[in-house]
Amino acid sequence: MSAEDPPIVLRLAASEADLLSAQRLRYEVFIEELGGDGPLVDHAKRLERDAFDPFFDHLVLVDRRRDPTTLTHVIGAYRVLPSDRRAAAGRFYSESEFDLGPLLNSGRKLLELGRSCVHRDHRGGTAMFHLWNGLAEYVLERGIEILFGAASFHGTDSAALAAPLSWLHHHHLAPPALRVRALPPNRQEMNLIPADQLDRKAALAATPALIKAYLRLGGFVSDGAWVDHAFNTTDVCLVMNTTEMSARHREFYLRKKGQPQ
Repeated sequence: MSAEDPPIVLRLAASEADLLSAQRLRYEVFIEELGGDGPLVDHAKRLERDAFDPFFDHLVLVDRRRDPTTLTHVIGAYRVLPSDRRAAAGRFYSESEFDLGPLLNSGRKLLELGRSCVHRDHRGGTAMFHLWNGLAEYVLERGIEILFGAASFHGTDSAALAAPLSWLHHHHLAPPALRVRALPPNRQEMNLIPADQLDRKAALAATPALIKAYLRLGGFVSDGAWVDHAFNTTDVCLVMNTTEMSARHREFYLRKKGQPQ
């Protein structure tokens, strides 16, 4: 790396070391920090992985000053699965939690998002900015029309999450054409507090930053949440028509690529 090269770059994982480093980061965030677990989690090697990883593309934010052999060079990650790979994977990851019928029957190009995480030392800085811009490029290059994926609240206590879940239900429920539904037996109703009794400030303060970012870009949420006891989370399915995201990123992307606007 020369003095002129940026130390932090975003790209698709291109090697086994990239994927393993992303899985190591996921272990630190989802297992060590948030208390999750799963059937393919490797505690001895500190890797959070599952059967879907081979089918996803993995956007990785890489610190090129770190030796890849240490598996610490990935400081941010996002995994994405385009709908043309769903058949090979057998299903989308979130189909075990949500009825995706409205999306699958839409005939539009879909992209499932998941496992978004940033190393604790890089939160609050530009890491998510880089990940979002990388996602925007991926969407634009492939003509993706709908983004969706499970986004999590930490914990499984519905009473503790009643305010933010109710706020999402009353103010950000997806329109019928895009309204996916949480499936039983782990379905959790989100209409827990009447709209006129909600404290907006408190509800938003209890909503994870990633979910609020999707909402700012025009995203919607599912009908119902899904309680993931193994991962120690309560999940909502976020759905977004990429027209909104593309409009906000297209000028930046085309300017960077040197294309006419």
